[in-house]
Amino acid sequence: MTREKVVLAYSGGLDTSVIVKWLQEKYGYDIVTLTANVGQGDGELTGLKEKAIKTGACEAFVEDLREELVRDYIFPMVRSGAIYEGKYLLGTAIARPLIGKKLVEIAEKVGAKAIAHGATGKGNDQVRFEFAIKALNPYMKIIAPWREWNLRSRTDCMEYASKHGIPISATAEEPYSIDRNIWHISFEGGILEDPAVEPDKDMFRLTCDPVDAPDEPEELTIGFEQGIPVSVNGVKLTPVELIDKLNQIAGRNGVGRVDIVENRLLGMKSRGIYETPGGSVIAYAHRELEQYTMDRETYHFKENMALKYAELVYYGLWFTPLREALDGFISKTQELVNGTITLRLYKGNVCVVGRESENTLYHHGMVTFEADDLFEQKDAQGFINLYGLPLKIKGIMDRKRKKELQEVRTN
Repeated sequence: MTREKVVLAYSGGLDTSVIVKWLQEKYGYDIVTLTANVGQGDGELTGLKEKAIKTGACEAFVEDLREELVRDYIFPMVRSGAIYEGKYLLGTAIARPLIGKKLVEIAEKVGAKAIAHGATGKGNDQVRFEFAIKALNPYMKIIAPWREWNLRSRTDCMEYASKHGIPISATAEEPYSIDRNIWHISFEGGILEDPAVEPDKDMFRLTCDPVDAPDEPEELTIGFEQGIPVSVNGVKLTPVELIDKLNQIAGRNGVGRVDIVENRLLGMKSRGIYETPGGSVIAYAHRELEQYTMDRETYHFKENMALKYAELVYYGLWFTPLREALDGFISKTQELVNGTITLRLYKGNVCVVGRESENTLYHHGMVTFEADDLFEQKDAQGFINLYGLPLKIKGIMDRKRKKELQEVRTN
């Protein structure tokens, strides 16, 4: 008799290694694992397919999703200007819908009846994975072991692994949880749960300590076409190459560290440490180029829209009509966001030192303090009189009411 299959989002870490065995015991499924290569580094992917099979999977997939992640998820998000709560560049959040999409594709390919993931019941990722699955295959069963089993801690998981002979590399001394992809690294939990505790200097992997960064500033130029970064220092690069290059440049200058206490979707606050070196300079340069090429009303409206876009990404609402509609608006706004921005990086800081674009709306003759034949100074008086008319009327009426009140009191 053929057993039903479940596709498990598999990282090869403690949780998902334990889940393979637990799914077999609990449901009797044949386990198919999916490991998504989203840029976490070759060291984390080496031998995972063999490990999954050894742990009990009947089939294991390792899919390289880096190019798709950058092209179809990260760059559209960059164009939107989305930054969650003013600091978080959404590194973990933006990868989850793609992984969810791939889970559905693999499940349909192998004929699986269920999809499982190792996200906890307190976190955002359970929502992001499951919203993607529900949107793309609403009939697929979803299993979230952390919401079902009686294991309550990493210690419980390690004891379970030991009992069942599951090979793991985790130890009780690991001080925090790490999630890495091509866009960023996040550190959460463990010793970082106390917001008063400063992160250990040796924790960071993509960025040097700004104090230890070079004593000489470094300049770089990022080229954009329709709001999409396409070149670094005049050299055209693929999406993955571009982010890798900027991660190196910004990282060695200590750029891209964030320490935030953010509002999770489920309602509690959590403390996260993020490294997004390349993403930080891309977001900075993109914003500068928009200001240089976009008209005021569109730019201001898009700023407000970016807050909503960030919420959609953070909340896992990628596969929604609203996000698709916003992308349509964003694409229109980005048609003239073309050109280059030159930045100076120095010990964790970023500043703009040059802007170039054929589509700029900056008109030197209009803003110069020198003599010009374009702007009629006297026209400003009529503008001020009309634009300030509501204020003038209010002032007149306020004075009238005050005078009437004084007369009443006097009489």
